[in-house]
Amino acid sequence: MESDAELIDFMTNPSAGLVDAAARLPDQVVVLGAGGKMGPSLCIRLARAAELAGRSLDIVAVSRFSDASAREELERYGIRIIRADLLDASAYASLPDADLVYYLVGQKFGTASRPSATWSANTVIPTWACARYPRARFVALSTGNVYAMTTPESGGSLEDDALHPVGDYAASCVGRERVFEHFAHEGGARSGRLDSSGDADTGEPNGLSVILVRLNYAIDLRYGVLVDIARKIAAGEPVDITTDYFNCIWQGDANDLILRAAELDAAPVLPLNVTGPDVLRVRDVAEALGRAMGKPVALVGDEQPTALLSSTSRMNALLGRPQVSIDHMIRWTADWITRGGTAWGKPTHFETRDGRY
Repeated sequence: MESDAELIDFMTNPSAGLVDAAARLPDQVVVLGAGGKMGPSLCIRLARAAELAGRSLDIVAVSRFSDASAREELERYGIRIIRADLLDASAYASLPDADLVYYLVGQKFGTASRPSATWSANTVIPTWACARYPRARFVALSTGNVYAMTTPESGGSLEDDALHPVGDYAASCVGRERVFEHFAHEGGARSGRLDSSGDADTGEPNGLSVILVRLNYAIDLRYGVLVDIARKIAAGEPVDITTDYFNCIWQGDANDLILRAAELDAAPVLPLNVTGPDVLRVRDVAEALGRAMGKPVALVGDEQPTALLSSTSRMNALLGRPQVSIDHMIRWTADWITRGGTAWGKPTHFETRDGRY
Protein backbone atom coordinates (compact mmCIF):
# COMPACT_ATOMS: atom_id res chain seq x y z
CA MET A 1 0.00 0.00 0.00
CA GLU A 2 1.71 3.13 -1.25
CA SER A 3 -0.92 5.81 -0.58
CA ASP A 4 -3.77 6.68 1.73
CA ALA A 5 -6.19 5.85 -1.09
CA GLU A 6 -4.78 2.33 -1.45
CA LEU A 7 -4.86 1.86 2.33
CA ILE A 8 -8.52 2.95 2.57
CA ASP A 9 -9.50 0.79 -0.39
CA PHE A 10 -7.92 -2.28 1.19
CA MET A 11 -9.16 -1.54 4.69
CA THR A 12 -12.77 -1.10 3.54
CA ASN A 13 -12.95 -4.14 1.28
CA PRO A 14 -15.69 -6.24 2.93
CA SER A 15 -15.42 -9.92 3.70
CA ALA A 16 -17.81 -12.43 2.16
CA GLY A 17 -19.36 -12.82 5.61
CA LEU A 18 -20.13 -9.12 5.81
CA VAL A 19 -21.64 -9.06 2.32
CA ASP A 20 -23.86 -11.93 3.40
CA ALA A 21 -24.84 -10.10 6.59
CA ALA A 22 -25.52 -6.85 4.72
CA ALA A 23 -28.29 -8.63 2.83
CA ARG A 24 -30.17 -9.05 6.12
CA LEU A 25 -29.56 -5.76 7.93
CA PRO A 26 -32.35 -3.20 8.39
CA ASP A 27 -32.80 -0.69 5.57
CA GLN A 28 -31.64 2.25 7.69
CA VAL A 29 -28.51 2.23 9.85
CA VAL A 30 -27.31 5.08 12.06
CA VAL A 31 -23.63 5.40 13.02
CA LEU A 32 -23.11 7.73 15.99
CA GLY A 33 -19.58 9.11 16.30
CA ALA A 34 -18.78 8.35 12.66
CA GLY A 35 -16.08 11.00 12.32
CA GLY A 36 -13.49 9.40 14.60
CA LYS A 37 -10.55 7.13 13.82
CA MET A 38 -12.66 4.06 13.01
CA GLY A 39 -15.94 5.60 11.87
CA PRO A 40 -15.18 6.51 8.25
CA SER A 41 -13.68 3.13 7.34
CA LEU A 42 -16.51 1.30 9.14
CA CYS A 43 -19.18 3.25 7.23
CA ILE A 44 -17.46 2.79 3.88
CA ARG A 45 -16.94 -0.94 4.48
CA LEU A 46 -20.66 -1.30 5.22
CA ALA A 47 -21.61 0.72 2.13
CA ARG A 48 -19.41 -1.45 -0.08
CA ALA A 49 -20.82 -4.62 1.46
CA ALA A 50 -24.39 -3.42 0.86
CA GLU A 51 -23.62 -2.62 -2.76
CA LEU A 52 -22.17 -6.09 -3.32
CA ALA A 53 -25.24 -7.58 -1.62
CA GLY A 54 -27.54 -5.65 -3.96
CA ARG A 55 -28.92 -3.52 -1.11
CA SER A 56 -29.45 0.23 -1.01
CA LEU A 57 -28.92 0.77 2.71
CA ASP A 58 -29.50 4.25 4.06
CA ILE A 59 -26.35 4.68 6.14
CA VAL A 60 -26.50 7.83 8.27
CA ALA A 61 -23.18 9.02 9.68
CA VAL A 62 -23.52 11.37 12.67
CA SER A 63 -20.62 13.39 14.08
CA ARG A 64 -19.33 16.92 14.47
CA PHE A 65 -17.12 16.15 11.45
CA SER A 66 -14.38 18.63 12.32
CA ASP A 67 -12.32 16.82 9.64
CA ALA A 68 -13.85 17.89 6.32
CA SER A 69 -11.92 15.24 4.39
CA ALA A 70 -13.64 12.45 6.36
CA ARG A 71 -17.03 13.95 5.55
CA GLU A 72 -16.22 14.23 1.86
CA GLU A 73 -14.91 10.65 1.74
CA LEU A 74 -18.15 9.32 3.20
CA GLU A 75 -20.30 11.37 0.84
CA ARG A 76 -18.46 9.85 -2.14
CA TYR A 77 -19.89 6.48 -1.08
CA GLY A 78 -23.42 7.79 -0.81
CA ILE A 79 -23.41 7.90 2.97
CA ARG A 80 -25.76 10.49 4.45
CA ILE A 81 -24.05 13.02 6.71
CA ILE A 82 -25.59 14.70 9.75
CA ARG A 83 -23.36 17.16 11.57
CA ALA A 84 -24.27 17.18 15.25
CA ASP A 85 -22.72 17.70 18.65
CA LEU A 86 -23.94 14.64 20.55
CA LEU A 87 -23.30 16.39 23.87
CA ASP A 88 -26.11 18.77 22.90
CA ALA A 89 -29.41 17.22 23.96
CA SER A 90 -31.29 19.15 21.27
CA ALA A 91 -29.28 17.43 18.50
CA TYR A 92 -31.14 14.14 18.86
CA ALA A 93 -34.47 15.45 17.59
CA SER A 94 -32.99 15.77 14.08
CA LEU A 95 -31.71 12.19 13.93
CA PRO A 96 -33.69 9.70 11.84
CA ASP A 97 -35.37 6.62 13.27
CA ALA A 98 -33.38 3.39 13.06
CA ASP A 99 -33.58 -0.21 14.24
CA LEU A 100 -29.79 -0.61 14.18
CA VAL A 101 -27.33 1.86 15.71
CA TYR A 102 -23.54 1.53 15.68
CA TYR A 103 -22.26 3.56 18.62
CA LEU A 104 -18.64 4.71 18.20
CA VAL A 105 -18.63 7.70 20.56
CA GLY A 106 -15.95 7.94 23.22
CA GLN A 107 -13.32 10.14 24.78
CA LYS A 108 -9.99 8.99 26.17
CA PHE A 109 -7.12 11.41 25.79
CA GLY A 110 -7.06 14.51 27.94
CA THR A 111 -8.81 12.66 30.76
CA ALA A 112 -6.04 13.30 33.28
CA SER A 113 -6.35 17.09 32.91
CA ARG A 114 -10.14 17.22 32.53
CA PRO A 115 -11.84 14.06 33.77
CA SER A 116 -15.30 15.67 33.84
CA ALA A 117 -15.25 16.02 30.04
CA THR A 118 -14.47 12.31 29.65
CA TRP A 119 -17.21 11.29 32.07
CA SER A 120 -19.71 13.50 30.24
CA ALA A 121 -18.81 12.09 26.84
CA ASN A 122 -18.74 8.48 27.99
CA THR A 123 -21.88 8.41 30.15
CA VAL A 124 -24.16 11.32 29.22
CA ILE A 125 -24.12 10.72 25.45
CA PRO A 126 -25.15 7.05 25.72
CA THR A 127 -28.00 8.09 28.03
CA TRP A 128 -29.39 10.42 25.37
CA ALA A 129 -28.71 7.93 22.58
CA CYS A 130 -30.65 5.20 24.38
CA ALA A 131 -33.50 7.61 25.05
CA ARG A 132 -33.62 8.49 21.34
CA TYR A 133 -33.51 4.84 20.20
CA PRO A 134 -35.32 2.89 22.95
CA ARG A 135 -36.16 -0.07 20.69
CA ALA A 136 -32.95 -0.32 18.69
CA ARG A 137 -30.22 -2.92 18.47
CA PHE A 138 -27.00 -1.13 19.51
CA VAL A 139 -23.50 -2.30 18.68
CA ALA A 140 -21.55 -0.07 21.07
CA LEU A 141 -17.79 0.30 21.27
CA SER A 142 -16.25 -0.16 24.69
CA THR A 143 -12.66 -1.06 25.58
CA GLY A 144 -10.49 -3.73 27.13
CA ASN A 145 -9.44 -1.09 29.69
CA VAL A 146 -12.46 -2.08 31.78
CA TYR A 147 -10.58 -5.23 32.86
CA ALA A 148 -7.82 -5.70 35.38
CA MET A 149 -4.33 -6.32 34.10
CA THR A 150 -3.56 -10.00 33.75
CA THR A 151 -0.67 -12.29 32.83
CA PRO A 152 -0.02 -13.50 29.29
CA GLU A 153 -0.18 -17.08 30.57
CA SER A 154 -3.87 -16.53 31.43
CA GLY A 155 -4.75 -15.96 27.78
CA GLY A 156 -6.43 -12.67 28.65
CA SER A 157 -9.59 -11.52 30.38
CA LEU A 158 -12.92 -13.16 29.56
CA GLU A 159 -16.14 -11.23 29.07
CA ASP A 160 -17.64 -12.60 32.28
CA ASP A 161 -14.65 -11.63 34.43
CA ALA A 162 -15.17 -8.97 37.09
CA LEU A 163 -14.36 -5.47 35.89
CA HIS A 164 -11.54 -3.58 37.62
CA PRO A 165 -11.09 -0.23 35.86
CA VAL A 166 -8.01 1.82 36.71
CA GLY A 167 -8.32 5.59 36.37
CA ASP A 168 -11.08 7.91 35.24
CA TYR A 169 -11.06 6.85 31.59
CA ALA A 170 -11.54 3.15 32.31
CA ALA A 171 -14.08 3.87 35.07
CA SER A 172 -16.10 6.10 32.74
CA CYS A 173 -16.09 3.29 30.16
CA VAL A 174 -17.58 0.96 32.75
CA GLY A 175 -20.09 3.75 33.33
CA ARG A 176 -20.92 3.77 29.62
CA GLU A 177 -21.50 0.02 29.69
CA ARG A 178 -23.72 0.33 32.76
CA VAL A 179 -25.85 2.98 31.05
CA PHE A 180 -26.44 0.69 28.08
CA GLU A 181 -27.16 -2.24 30.40
CA HIS A 182 -29.67 -0.15 32.35
CA PHE A 183 -31.66 0.82 29.27
CA ALA A 184 -31.49 -2.71 27.88
CA HIS A 185 -32.83 -4.26 31.08
CA GLU A 186 -35.25 -1.43 31.84
CA GLY A 187 -36.86 -1.45 28.40
CA GLY A 188 -37.19 -5.20 27.97
CA ALA A 189 -34.99 -7.55 26.02
CA ARG A 190 -34.95 -7.98 22.28
CA SER A 191 -34.00 -11.57 21.52
CA GLY A 192 -33.12 -13.29 18.28
CA ARG A 193 -31.49 -11.82 15.20
CA LEU A 194 -32.33 -8.76 13.17
CA ASP A 195 -33.68 -9.05 9.65
CA SER A 196 -34.17 -6.41 6.97
CA SER A 197 -37.47 -5.31 8.49
CA GLY A 198 -35.89 -4.67 11.89
CA ASP A 199 -37.85 -7.54 13.42
CA ALA A 200 -36.27 -10.27 15.49
CA ASP A 201 -36.93 -13.92 14.80
CA THR A 202 -39.21 -14.04 17.84
CA GLY A 203 -41.42 -11.22 16.54
CA GLU A 204 -41.42 -7.46 16.90
CA PRO A 205 -38.55 -6.06 18.98
CA ASN A 206 -39.84 -4.97 22.36
CA GLY A 207 -36.87 -3.08 23.71
CA LEU A 208 -33.29 -1.98 23.37
CA SER A 209 -30.51 -4.56 23.17
CA VAL A 210 -26.77 -4.01 22.98
CA ILE A 211 -23.56 -5.75 21.94
CA LEU A 212 -20.79 -4.20 24.07
CA VAL A 213 -17.64 -4.43 21.94
CA ARG A 214 -14.56 -4.36 24.16
CA LEU A 215 -11.93 -3.43 21.57
CA ASN A 216 -8.16 -3.26 21.95
CA TYR A 217 -6.13 -2.22 19.98
CA ALA A 218 -7.10 -1.43 16.37
CA ILE A 219 -4.19 -1.07 13.94
CA ASP A 220 -4.15 1.32 10.98
CA LEU A 221 -0.91 2.20 9.21
CA ARG A 222 -1.45 5.83 10.26
CA TYR A 223 -1.82 5.12 13.99
CA GLY A 224 -1.80 2.25 16.47
CA VAL A 225 0.56 0.31 18.71
CA LEU A 226 2.76 -0.87 15.84
CA VAL A 227 3.04 2.68 14.50
CA ASP A 228 3.99 3.92 17.99
CA ILE A 229 6.80 1.36 18.19
CA ALA A 230 7.96 1.80 14.59
CA ARG A 231 8.14 5.59 14.86
CA LYS A 232 10.39 5.30 17.89
CA ILE A 233 12.67 2.89 16.04
CA ALA A 234 12.78 5.17 13.00
CA ALA A 235 13.70 8.13 15.19
CA GLY A 236 16.40 6.17 17.03
CA GLU A 237 14.48 6.37 20.30
CA PRO A 238 14.29 3.50 22.80
CA VAL A 239 11.17 1.38 23.01
CA ASP A 240 9.72 1.06 26.51
CA ILE A 241 9.06 -2.58 27.44
CA THR A 242 7.71 -1.95 30.94
CA THR A 243 4.32 -3.06 29.64
CA ASP A 244 5.66 -5.87 27.51
CA TYR A 245 2.47 -7.51 26.25
CA PHE A 246 -0.52 -6.40 24.20
CA ASN A 247 -3.24 -7.50 21.79
CA CYS A 248 -4.00 -5.82 18.49
CA ILE A 249 -6.20 -6.28 15.43
CA TRP A 250 -6.15 -4.89 11.91
CA GLN A 251 -8.72 -2.09 11.75
CA GLY A 252 -10.37 -3.54 8.66
CA ASP A 253 -10.92 -6.81 10.52
CA ALA A 254 -12.16 -4.95 13.59
CA ASN A 255 -14.69 -3.05 11.49
CA ASP A 256 -15.83 -6.24 9.79
CA LEU A 257 -16.38 -8.01 13.11
CA ILE A 258 -18.11 -4.99 14.66
CA LEU A 259 -20.47 -4.68 11.71
CA ARG A 260 -21.32 -8.40 11.70
CA ALA A 261 -21.87 -8.36 15.47
CA ALA A 262 -25.26 -6.74 14.82
CA GLU A 263 -26.62 -10.19 14.01
CA LEU A 264 -25.64 -11.75 17.33
CA ASP A 265 -28.27 -12.55 19.91
CA ALA A 266 -27.80 -9.97 22.66
CA ALA A 267 -30.88 -10.80 24.76
CA PRO A 268 -30.50 -8.08 26.08
CA VAL A 269 -26.74 -7.46 26.62
CA LEU A 270 -23.73 -9.31 25.21
CA PRO A 271 -20.17 -8.20 26.05
CA LEU A 272 -17.75 -9.19 23.29
CA ASN A 273 -13.97 -8.89 23.25
CA VAL A 274 -12.72 -7.87 19.81
CA THR A 275 -8.99 -8.05 19.20
CA GLY A 276 -6.36 -10.29 17.64
CA PRO A 277 -6.00 -13.87 18.85
CA ASP A 278 -2.34 -13.56 19.85
CA VAL A 279 -0.75 -12.24 23.03
CA LEU A 280 2.09 -10.20 21.56
CA ARG A 281 5.33 -9.19 23.24
CA VAL A 282 6.61 -5.63 22.71
CA ARG A 283 10.22 -6.82 22.69
CA ASP A 284 9.56 -9.35 19.92
CA VAL A 285 7.45 -6.97 17.83
CA ALA A 286 10.03 -4.19 18.14
CA GLU A 287 12.82 -6.50 17.00
CA ALA A 288 10.72 -7.70 14.05
CA LEU A 289 9.97 -4.11 13.05
CA GLY A 290 13.65 -3.20 13.41
CA ARG A 291 14.68 -6.02 11.08
CA ALA A 292 12.06 -5.05 8.51
CA MET A 293 13.10 -1.38 8.69
CA GLY A 294 16.83 -2.09 8.72
CA LYS A 295 17.19 -0.18 11.98
CA PRO A 296 18.74 -1.03 15.35
CA VAL A 297 16.37 -1.37 18.29
CA ALA A 298 17.04 -0.04 21.79
CA LEU A 299 14.88 -1.22 24.68
CA VAL A 300 14.32 0.43 28.05
CA GLY A 301 12.28 -0.35 31.15
CA ASP A 302 11.80 -3.22 33.54
CA GLU A 303 9.29 -5.74 32.16
CA GLN A 304 6.19 -6.18 34.30
CA PRO A 305 4.39 -9.53 34.39
CA THR A 306 0.92 -8.15 33.58
CA ALA A 307 -0.85 -6.09 30.92
CA LEU A 308 -4.34 -5.35 29.61
CA LEU A 309 -5.07 -8.51 27.64
CA SER A 310 -8.32 -9.95 26.28
CA SER A 311 -9.30 -13.50 25.36
CA THR A 312 -11.05 -13.84 21.99
CA SER A 313 -12.61 -17.25 22.58
CA ARG A 314 -16.18 -15.87 22.44
CA MET A 315 -15.46 -13.78 19.34
CA ASN A 316 -13.82 -16.72 17.58
CA ALA A 317 -16.81 -18.95 18.30
CA LEU A 318 -19.47 -16.44 17.26
CA LEU A 319 -17.83 -14.49 14.42
CA GLY A 320 -14.59 -16.23 13.50
CA ARG A 321 -10.99 -15.10 13.58
CA PRO A 322 -9.47 -11.97 12.01
CA GLN A 323 -8.06 -12.39 8.51
CA VAL A 324 -4.92 -10.23 8.74
CA SER A 325 -2.00 -11.72 10.66
CA ILE A 326 0.46 -9.89 12.90
CA ASP A 327 3.23 -10.74 10.43
CA HIS A 328 1.40 -8.82 7.70
CA MET A 329 0.77 -5.88 10.01
CA ILE A 330 4.44 -5.70 10.98
CA ARG A 331 5.64 -5.78 7.35
CA TRP A 332 3.09 -3.21 6.20
CA THR A 333 3.84 -0.88 9.12
CA ALA A 334 7.59 -1.10 8.61
CA ASP A 335 7.21 -0.28 4.90
CA TRP A 336 4.74 2.56 5.53
CA ILE A 337 6.89 4.26 8.18
CA THR A 338 10.10 3.78 6.18
CA ARG A 339 8.54 5.45 3.13
CA GLY A 340 7.21 8.36 5.18
CA GLY A 341 3.53 7.45 4.91
CA THR A 342 0.86 9.57 6.56
CA ALA A 343 0.92 9.57 10.37
CA TRP A 344 -1.90 10.97 12.46
CA GLY A 345 0.30 11.73 15.47
CA LYS A 346 -2.16 10.08 17.86
CA PRO A 347 -0.16 7.74 20.11
CA THR A 348 -2.14 4.98 21.81
CA HIS A 349 -0.27 5.17 25.15
CA PHE A 350 -0.76 1.40 25.33
CA GLU A 351 2.14 1.26 27.80
CA THR A 352 0.24 3.32 30.39
CA ARG A 353 -0.30 1.38 33.62
CA ASP A 354 -1.80 3.97 35.98
CA GLY A 355 -4.92 4.75 33.94
CA ARG A 356 -3.92 8.38 33.30
CA TYR A 357 -4.46 9.48 29.69
